[in-house]
Amino acid sequence: MIPDTVNAFVPGTAVRIPGRPSGPLSGLSFAAKDLFDVAGHPTGGGNHDWARANPVPDRHAWAVQTLLDAGADLVGKTITDEVSLGILGESAFDGTPLNSRAPDRVPGGSSSGSAAAVAASLCDTAIGTDTGGSVRVPASFCGLYGIRPTHGRLPLDGMLPQAPSSDTTGWFARDAGTFARVSSVMLGEPVPTALPTRLVVAVDAFGFADPEVADALRPLLDRLGALVGEVREDLLAPQGLSVWGRAQRTLQPAEAWNTFRDWLDRDNPRLAFNVARGLIMGSAIPESELGWARLMRQEARARLAWLLPPGTVLAMPTTPFPAPRKGLPLSAQNPIRERILCLAAHGGLAGFPQVSIPGAELPDPAGGTLPVGLSILAARGSDAQLVATALALETSR
Repeated sequence: MIPDTVNAFVPGTAVRIPGRPSGPLSGLSFAAKDLFDVAGHPTGGGNHDWARANPVPDRHAWAVQTLLDAGADLVGKTITDEVSLGILGESAFDGTPLNSRAPDRVPGGSSSGSAAAVAASLCDTAIGTDTGGSVRVPASFCGLYGIRPTHGRLPLDGMLPQAPSSDTTGWFARDAGTFARVSSVMLGEPVPTALPTRLVVAVDAFGFADPEVADALRPLLDRLGALVGEVREDLLAPQGLSVWGRAQRTLQPAEAWNTFRDWLDRDNPRLAFNVARGLIMGSAIPESELGWARLMRQEARARLAWLLPPGTVLAMPTTPFPAPRKGLPLSAQNPIRERILCLAAHGGLAGFPQVSIPGAELPDPAGGTLPVGLSILAARGSDAQLVATALALETSR
């Protein structure tokens, strides 16, 4: 059993399953967010009442089985924000995993345990989920590579859903080489050698981020521009990043309510206040608001399709700031969540692939440094080219 030095793994569980010998990922270890089924072990979903209310699975989730078949060893199940309804990574049931890159700050959620385990070198890679930013945000906060694949590209069998029109499976790694190996297996295709030839810099997203974040990302952005060649600036969201955020904040909670309403009605489970409040708000969204949000989703998809023809990548900050401090009062957390969502909403709205790349840091007033990620997006189905770009960017240092 790996010593859990950062509270990344679900307390009281011991999961160790060897991968297939001689697979392409042999020698690597991985962890699975506790939304993924592992045969013979409860799927906790970050809520103890959920684990008690649902049967123990008798088969592995697709993502778990795929990594095992490729030779990677499963070493544990990781803590998640409650039923994946969180973005900061603080769990009322299992505690907050430690962000080893910034110990007094949150790891980001809801794939908090998976990110914390990889950042602390407790495993080589880990799978998480991304609905509204739950891989991209912890990747930025913990200084990791993280991917949100094209929506609908990967099977979600055996993964606890939240909002199906936005749900994806993603993964983390500390280095680009491991990230590329895992991505090739998960995406089912080799990482290409051809790189994009055009770069779009999302000036509204950089303007929305804290000035210190934009400055810290500039060297990485300049290297990306030199690698790609043609560079131009444009707007990601002409209607406004906050408008896209509002649309995702309308659609996602309504779907989450529909996902969990029968469980809530039947079991009256214990829920953290913020989670309960979000579900209640989702239940009360009128059809007129949902209709508007669906139209905005169509606009967002059309905008990204126009911005990202084949051979083009778009660059933007993954998060508007580095990881916030742990234990903030709810009144301080909510504005933070809103700002994060403004830079993450396009993922659930449009479903285009996105990779968060580490490599930028800000000074921490308390000492040390705080990581922030640079994200690249590409056309639907261009996931592997994003991975190739991240790999080329690391090797160009």
